[in-house]
Amino acid sequence: SALTRPFSGSPSVTSIPPSPAAELRPEAEEGPCGWGRCTPKALQFCNTPEGYLVAYSLLAIFQGVVVNGLINISITTIEKRYELNSSLTGLISASYDIAFCVLSLFVSFFGERGHKPRWLAFSAFMLGLGSLVFSLPHFSSGKYHYGAKLEDTCQISGTSSANFTCSASTKSSLSNYLYVFILGQLLLGVGGTPLYTLGTAFIDDSVPKHKSSLYIGIGYAMSLLGPAIGYVLGGQLLNIYIDIKIPESTQMDQDDPRWLGAWWIGFLVCFFAIWFLIIPFSCFPKYLPGTAKIQAEKVSETHNDGSEALVETKNIGKNFKDFPIALLILLKNPVLMSLILASTSEALVATGFATFLPKFIENQFGMTSSFSATLGGLVLVPAAALGQVISGILVSKYKMDCKNIIKFMIGTCSVALLLNTVFLVAKCGNEPFAGVTETYNGTGTLHNLTAPCNANCRCSTSRYYPVCGRDEVQYFSPCFAGCTSSNLSNKKKTYYNCSCVGKLKRENVSEDFLLEAISGKCSTRCKHLPLFLIYFFFGVVFTFMAVTPSTVAVLRYCCRNLSKMLMCCHVVFFFLGTVPGPILFGFAIDKSCSLWDVDECKTKGACWVYDNEKMAYLLMSISK
Repeated sequence: SALTRPFSGSPSVTSIPPSPAAELRPEAEEGPCGWGRCTPKALQFCNTPEGYLVAYSLLAIFQGVVVNGLINISITTIEKRYELNSSLTGLISASYDIAFCVLSLFVSFFGERGHKPRWLAFSAFMLGLGSLVFSLPHFSSGKYHYGAKLEDTCQISGTSSANFTCSASTKSSLSNYLYVFILGQLLLGVGGTPLYTLGTAFIDDSVPKHKSSLYIGIGYAMSLLGPAIGYVLGGQLLNIYIDIKIPESTQMDQDDPRWLGAWWIGFLVCFFAIWFLIIPFSCFPKYLPGTAKIQAEKVSETHNDGSEALVETKNIGKNFKDFPIALLILLKNPVLMSLILASTSEALVATGFATFLPKFIENQFGMTSSFSATLGGLVLVPAAALGQVISGILVSKYKMDCKNIIKFMIGTCSVALLLNTVFLVAKCGNEPFAGVTETYNGTGTLHNLTAPCNANCRCSTSRYYPVCGRDEVQYFSPCFAGCTSSNLSNKKKTYYNCSCVGKLKRENVSEDFLLEAISGKCSTRCKHLPLFLIYFFFGVVFTFMAVTPSTVAVLRYCCRNLSKMLMCCHVVFFFLGTVPGPILFGFAIDKSCSLWDVDECKTKGACWVYDNEKMAYLLMSISK
């Protein structure tokens, strides 16, 4: 981490005359709440930093519900429905951060001189529009037919899937919806830009310095409450069939890997809720009452390298043409760059896990998509929020200066680094899978689903319908298990006369019973899930204990005229870390794939089976 680089210089705390920023905030612009001349007395109760913080927190919550909650838990479902791999869904996740990085400098510069609450009203408009666009593929892609009835047993005398002819018309176009998802994320990124640049700056402008860390910590914590709601809400929605009503011809439950949940409902709900928040933001004045006085009383804790005097003398940072020299001044500050680079590296890991944690739990510990999403949200998000709140309280209570804040961050990050070894301690081995992790009772070869026992069955690899044999080995489908007959009982199919299923490994069990295989995956033998969740929870707590102090240190370590530009640069670098995070994690997850979804036209879609140990080692390597 960049936090371990040598500390250069010490902060110089000096009283300075009222900044030019304060002169730009005359009391005439510290108006009442309302719309023009309509200023109801009831609204004036909200015309305070606390009232603004409530509105800011609500918008941050819904932004978190969509961007860091619903999208993350929907990734696996979107991969299967629209035939995408994890690298492409990682690109979808990163599109938000790409838009944020491109727009942050311009929004921050022009918005700093504008009406910040109205910028946040614009933010709410774009976030709602992005939520709507992200849900559109469901309504234009037609009904989900993958669960339709098919001949899933061994048909020796039936027609071969080799007779299937491929053409341009038969190839699926579902993967083209990738661009619609990217567009939705770009719109969400446009909406999120004012929220986390101007919105945070407005809080810092409106409260005294000793309260700034507490208010920002609360705001950031609320932004993490959103993902918690999104994970839980989205996880429950995945229990609903994607088209609401299950077709009569479909014999499928939630344990079936072909099952897809109603991922799109949450986005529509958030679309209406976010647009409602345009109303409160449009009524706030340009500056809250008392802002000018608060700004005049603030002092600077700038790194004493001479930049403070230069900026104050030449009044740098007031015009856009000052941007190059202002940026150069910031880049020459070693402590600031260390803080910003540390935030960037942490962001890379945090966003990667936020995107793919449900997928990791689902595949590593054999859980359903719905349960994995809910469990991931209940662990990841509260831990992150707790870490930020604790650090905000500690920094505020002990009135830490920048040097002590950096020492505090080094300590918390060191503990988090040690806790990341959970991937070595709580990893799971690969479950037996015929043709993938082991052969067919000594026949056939690895990475080949066809063996002598099913060679005449003419099985198709385009329909993944796993069954668990009585030998406690999983098979790609009843056909690849060599089963010739089946029976439906209690919504579960059982299969008989399976030529590929070996003898039961347990002792004192009769071999005369008819049951050969049952639909669904075999139960996982790995019992490390509780250990993983405990380690991971505390690892996230200590990781996010450095986030709020980092923001406060960055704000204090810059001269007043450049503070908002610095805040913008800090956020931009932070999100530059979030852009490669999901893509890098998605690439690592794809590299650990053992079995891809390949249709009759040899087009590769989503991954069905992963190498658990390889996935754990790759993710741990990235997180280090």
